[in-house]
Amino acid sequence: MKKTGRTKTGSQEAKKQLIIPSLVTVLRAELHAFVISAGMRVVEELLEDDRAEICGERYVHSPTRKASRAGHAPGELVLGGRRVQVKRPRARTVDGSEVTLPSWAQFSNEDPLDRRAFEQMVIGVSTRKYRRSLEPIAEDVKSRGTSKSAVSRRFVKRTKAALDEWLGRPLGEIDLVAVMIDGVHVEKHVILIAIGIDSSGNKHVLGLREGATENAVSCTNLLAELRERGLRTDRSMLFVLDGGKALRRAVRDVFGDRGLVQRCQVHKKRNVLEELPEEMRKSVGAALSEAYQCTDVARARRLLNNCASSLKSSHPSAAASLREGLDETLTVMGFGLPRALERTLATTNPIENLMNAVRRVSGRVKRWRGGTMILRWMGAALGEAQKGFRRLKGHAGMKKLVAALRANDERLEAGIDAKRKVA
Repeated sequence: MKKTGRTKTGSQEAKKQLIIPSLVTVLRAELHAFVISAGMRVVEELLEDDRAEICGERYVHSPTRKASRAGHAPGELVLGGRRVQVKRPRARTVDGSEVTLPSWAQFSNEDPLDRRAFEQMVIGVSTRKYRRSLEPIAEDVKSRGTSKSAVSRRFVKRTKAALDEWLGRPLGEIDLVAVMIDGVHVEKHVILIAIGIDSSGNKHVLGLREGATENAVSCTNLLAELRERGLRTDRSMLFVLDGGKALRRAVRDVFGDRGLVQRCQVHKKRNVLEELPEEMRKSVGAALSEAYQCTDVARARRLLNNCASSLKSSHPSAAASLREGLDETLTVMGFGLPRALERTLATTNPIENLMNAVRRVSGRVKRWRGGTMILRWMGAALGEAQKGFRRLKGHAGMKKLVAALRANDERLEAGIDAKRKVA
């Protein structure tokens, strides 16, 4: 029977499917090996050019020559995430002093291995698997610096430097108008994290502090450190908090009447519903949602008080939870902000998303060795999370928020002046 063209074509396609992947793999490996070898040749040529410029052309007598060639010495440079051995050209002056070649000084001055190890561990590559994550190099190229201990040392060095930079970064140049604070529990430690929102709606990680509990002392110390780094306390600032009394007290101690607190509506609703039996949560939750979706503060307050009154006799704990800090859950509603911005600032969702990213990165650690290690990992996680920051939802209305905060400053200053006149 005569074979059809369709069968032949199908056979050719099958061969391609078998051959092409293998061919691509081979070509990719050969191309990478070529790039590595070519890169090393370029480095060698640059070093020889430096030596020729210092010592003059080889085998050419020069009365003005200030240095002479002195063979080669073993050296190391970073290539492909590891240290590789290279022959370093040497030059010496007439009195025998070593001359540093400019290209060698430039290549060896920086250590990109610290950055590479840091990035690999943050994205989830363990120290034991670091070597496997690197592209292969030629077998005749000797290398080191990929062991578990070496990678771990680099990560510690990089994270410590990053943490010191974060904790010392001045904040005075950032036009902050709002701050969100939350805590994450790691074993027996609590790490308080603060993010700021500037007048354009951009988010910034401001700082972090380690403590045994989320108490008023730790919270106050965190705000005091931010103040020392330039966070202004002489003008009104919005603080969006999850409802913890310690955080509220710390804001009052550091900012006084200029610290306007917005209690997270999501946390408030959750706390109230947890005090109720399952069969009541749906109806009460709907009532709370209706109140928080209002655009009028007086009506929202009336609905919430009515809900608390209806719960007072049957479930007094739920009623007390609802009344506690009720007005502070309506702070941004009274600013007259656009709906999108009001909903964003009425909850701690922006910092909650950050905390989820922190938990993902820190969750890769199987064994913690003290608060210093926790802080280093938190700093690394925050730096990684900040790369994905976007402007606040509803940022177009930030001018109205700034206007509301400055109006509060004017009221406070007018009150101070009135008291002075009375005195």
